[in-house]
Amino acid sequence: MEIAIGVDDLVVLRGKRPVLHGLSCTVPRGSVTGLLGPSGSGKTTLIRCVVGVQKIKSGSVTVLGQPAGSPALRHRVGYVTQAPSVYADLTVRENARYFASLYGIGHRQADQAIIDVGLKQAADQLVTTLSGGQRARVSLACAWVSKPELLVLDEPTVGQDPVLRNDLWQQFHDLARAGTTLLVSSHVMDEAGRCERLILLREGRIVADDTPAAVRAATGTDDLEEAFLRLVLAQEKAVA
Repeated sequence: MEIAIGVDDLVVLRGKRPVLHGLSCTVPRGSVTGLLGPSGSGKTTLIRCVVGVQKIKSGSVTVLGQPAGSPALRHRVGYVTQAPSVYADLTVRENARYFASLYGIGHRQADQAIIDVGLKQAADQLVTTLSGGQRARVSLACAWVSKPELLVLDEPTVGQDPVLRNDLWQQFHDLARAGTTLLVSSHVMDEAGRCERLILLREGRIVADDTPAAVRAATGTDDLEEAFLRLVLAQEKAVA
């Protein structure tokens, strides 16, 4: 199994308080890996470590064979933050074409990215006039316009209607089949079953790092939310 992301004994502090407690995990290349857990579990902090913008106390993160944040990764990794990271005073199309130009990509690919995220009808609208869910999709289009080797998505489906959520997950798997690795965070456990592999976090610790099938088998339930709860209880008993 080729590894896209390798995390080894990672510790992150906020002030003097540990946020991530010696995490170790891997993300296989060409997979859709879900990073799931409740709000405050450390998902965004781990993602920031993967893209190289988080100060760490100790441990290491390797991305596509390079230390996280290396200049060589800038054109190989796409990142969508929770908050839309596009220009509100530009149209959807202008945003996509601008980010495409940074990669030396033409208008056709930028326009296709807009279609891929379901914004064809809003292509000429200013981003400031869009709903929160639509703005998130503009960010997504701008991140994957270059078809990066690794696409890191922080809560990409929050605020999206069920039909669009389903469409986006289909797009994620299409990208993975074409060779892109995706790390997708969510606090919605019903999205866990859409992933090929799961990293379950709680309070800065890994509860599980395995396939959905293996998590179900280990906990004796087909309900992944119930499986998460059982794993948490087992972890708490082990610590006690």
